[in-house]
Amino acid sequence: MSKTKSGASQGLRITLKRSPIGTPERHRLVLRGLGLRKIRQSVLRPDTPQVRGLIHRVGYLLEVQPS
Repeated sequence: MSKTKSGASQGLRITLKRSPIGTPERHRLVLRGLGLRKIRQSVLRPDTPQVRGLIHRVGYLLEVQPS
């Protein structure tokens, strides 16, 4: 049971802060992969190296907070 509690606390809240208009198509695909479609939309994602890599690519459009 402690694994699920610690796993839930190790997530990230990712919020789209800027419009992807004018950004490269690959960056828009990364946003879609994260589940972000609208400005000010937030999603919860696990804190994994894969998610960190996606955040690194489009970090200039995002706000990331631990959840």
